[in-house]
Amino acid sequence: MKFLDHPPRYLFFTGKGGVGKTSLACASAVELARAGKRVLLVSTDPASNVGQVFGCEIGNRVWQIDAVTGLSALEIDPQAAAQAYRDRIVGPVRGVLPDEVVRSIEEQLSGACTTEIAAFDEFTGLLTDDALTGGFDHVVFDTAPTGHTIRLLQLPGAWSGFLDQSPGGASCLGPLSGLEKQRERYRAAVAALADPVLTRLVLVARAQASTLREVARTALELAGVGLHQPHLVVNGVLREHDVGDDVLARAVRQREQRALADMPAGLLALPRDEMPLLPFNLVGLPALEAMLVAARDGAVNPGAAEPEDRGATVRGPSGTEGAAADAVSLPSLAGLVDQIAADGHGLVMLMGKGGVGKTTLAAAVAVALARRGLEVHLTTSDPAAHLTETLDGSLPHLSVSRIDPHAETERYRDHVLETKGRHLDAQGRALLEEDLRSPCTEEIAVFQAFSRIIREAGRKFVIMDTAPTGHTLLLLDATGAYHREIARHMEDSGVAHYTTPMMQLQDPTRTKVLIVTLAETTPVLEAARQQDDLRRAGIEPWAWVINNSLAATATTSPLLRRRAIAEWPQIETVRGTLATRTALVALQAGEPHGVERLSQLADGVDAVKA
Repeated sequence: MKFLDHPPRYLFFTGKGGVGKTSLACASAVELARAGKRVLLVSTDPASNVGQVFGCEIGNRVWQIDAVTGLSALEIDPQAAAQAYRDRIVGPVRGVLPDEVVRSIEEQLSGACTTEIAAFDEFTGLLTDDALTGGFDHVVFDTAPTGHTIRLLQLPGAWSGFLDQSPGGASCLGPLSGLEKQRERYRAAVAALADPVLTRLVLVARAQASTLREVARTALELAGVGLHQPHLVVNGVLREHDVGDDVLARAVRQREQRALADMPAGLLALPRDEMPLLPFNLVGLPALEAMLVAARDGAVNPGAAEPEDRGATVRGPSGTEGAAADAVSLPSLAGLVDQIAADGHGLVMLMGKGGVGKTTLAAAVAVALARRGLEVHLTTSDPAAHLTETLDGSLPHLSVSRIDPHAETERYRDHVLETKGRHLDAQGRALLEEDLRSPCTEEIAVFQAFSRIIREAGRKFVIMDTAPTGHTLLLLDATGAYHREIARHMEDSGVAHYTTPMMQLQDPTRTKVLIVTLAETTPVLEAARQQDDLRRAGIEPWAWVINNSLAATATTSPLLRRRAIAEWPQIETVRGTLATRTALVALQAGEPHGVERLSQLADGVDAVKA
């Protein structure tokens, strides 16, 4: 494990949800402590389960892990930190500024940028205050700040002027308000992050083409703020000796090896480790130690696995042997498509975190509708999406388009800088320019382009891959940048009945939102937060799709079968408490490219037979 060779004082693990950051951070902390070091493990991950991993309740205080000499842990609750942060900023202006302005400020402070900055505000002390961490040789962080957050913290000035004026064009206003007193501490923290003698960043990914492309973009973003030469860990790689004669396992292995062989050039120069796919959940000290052994030896010691896993028969919830036996109780994607098709036209938006398969499922839904003779327009703004390759051909009744997010964002930035930035001083303009680099800005810019296509949904189906979050939609509404501007214009023109894009998204007879996730803890938790986000915007998700499920396959691989049964708690959470409608899509043996394979995907054809 090269990422633990000559470890510096600080180790940061970063990557998308569900790639295994927490497991790697925990295992690394155990490894360092076993080597006689005093280690503090700190998590700022909203989906953190560090306490669950070690079988104890940790929370927002330093807690000694009794089972590992020299190891302590601390869980920073980013949601609680963000709420306290919002209260600190909004409290003084409540009752002073108009209610409409206060609501706008609250929404500006509800996004991911604010949560990340609030969490960073919490753990900067761990990077700069020896009184807090002086007793530890290493501090291991689960989840690091993004390049965008670091750039914001590097900029001078504050947001107070923007908050007072509440301008309508920018996207994530407010996160830096009131931070001037901590400016020196942030400067020291950012300097510590950029010092390779003090800090090592570990980028965690899965052996998937889309995930590796995202990690490559993260590496470029971090390099842009002075954080060079991170280590790359590709987690959950299926080893050759675990494949056997199972068709699905062989296909997964080949797919992963192709993704690794074709990884972006920017990642090839990085020090790289591969961690094997394990047959059990990484909960408990024996499981973590088995992970470390597997990483070194390339094989799992069965005696080190979770006790309850050893020798257990793989059974679904109803007790039938084989997880696939119970998958029939969940509808396939075809069942959802039948209900969608009954409307004859409408907007279908697929939402979900990166790497869950939104593009493939959007194409599958579009193909299934077009094959029913319905007119369909499939569109995406995902820079990593390759719809032409995914479809690999044409189909009657189906048209395809792609919105260039870079071009749309540049156009939007230029407009905001021209209209809102012309009266700012140099510091204010620098802050505004950085704010306009945020992910929310891209979502707003792209949504304005999408809104031109949305009108088509009155006469055909529009399938939208990569939709804006509820936070972004509320920003558009709160600032008057789009929805309220149209409403005012219509009312001034004497038009009594009109529909804005926001109103269309909130109307379940016009729009169906499909949330895409995987049957894993972190992706389900992140999807649940996305659903809450949409509900705040008055949009009720229509269905959830659990993608790439092993529980829906007939795999005979012992390793994959054990992972299949581990999916069931998450499947039950989705269909029992989170979703009104649920569909289960099996992990496919063949790449779901081309019209025929996409049709099989939508129709629920068995992954191995396909």
